[in-house]
Amino acid sequence: MVKVICDSTGDIRDLAKEYDISLIPLNVLFGQDSYGDGATITPEEFYKKLVTDSRHPTTSAPAPGQFVELYKKLAKETDEIVVLTISAGLSATYESALQAKELIGNLCKVEIVDSKMTCGGLGLPALKAARAAKKGDSLKDIVAMLNDAVPRIRAYMIFDTLEYLLKGGRIGKAQAMLGGLLKVNPIITLKDGLIMPVARARNRSKAKDMLVELVKDIPDVEEMFIEDATTADEREELEGRIASFFPREKMHATKVSPVIGVHCGPNVLAVCTISSK
Repeated sequence: MVKVICDSTGDIRDLAKEYDISLIPLNVLFGQDSYGDGATITPEEFYKKLVTDSRHPTTSAPAPGQFVELYKKLAKETDEIVVLTISAGLSATYESALQAKELIGNLCKVEIVDSKMTCGGLGLPALKAARAAKKGDSLKDIVAMLNDAVPRIRAYMIFDTLEYLLKGGRIGKAQAMLGGLLKVNPIITLKDGLIMPVARARNRSKAKDMLVELVKDIPDVEEMFIEDATTADEREELEGRIASFFPREKMHATKVSPVIGVHCGPNVLAVCTISSK
């Protein structure tokens, strides 16, 4: 059976065991102190530290050696592995996975798929891959399915300041939203693996209204992630509003990973969807 690897930014911590998905953590660094995303620091611990530690954190991709170690471990159980990573436009994780593939030679067949996404936009195709693997689909068929699915994924995020994106150097084309102000209520998306601006709301309430409308306009949604960092009450409110037009049983509620939190801050909300066509 094909084994599935997903990096920690896919926000499937609570689903990984159920779906037999192996997680590989990216790293969060506060000065010289390094933590494995979701492995040695939980989202709850991280977001508390984010607002209390005077050091602004940075992030780094897993080293190729971490992938090599995981490939070798899984090669004892299978000869086919599929790896899904955060967008190569946002992280070196994809390149690290590729380097590790070269290092193991012919030990095991490994295919790596750039999700061009993160958060649930990465988690959703990982779940699809795991379901296909459980059915007995071949590695070739799973990779083809994933490449077909990636363009049908949508991700929207709102937060209350661009400060963290700016500090983390990931602001990209969202820079245009600044207008001299960090304290805005931006809505962003990922397109072709890069952060793109969608809109700038007058306040948090308007941003949430716009987020709901954006989700409502996505056609043929088959599954979604609804995520928060520190505001579970807002996430639950979003779930309730979206449940008026989308079934709750196809929603997954989860926390935005520490690595993404470095760049978005503690008040991020995200909705990620995958459409059937």
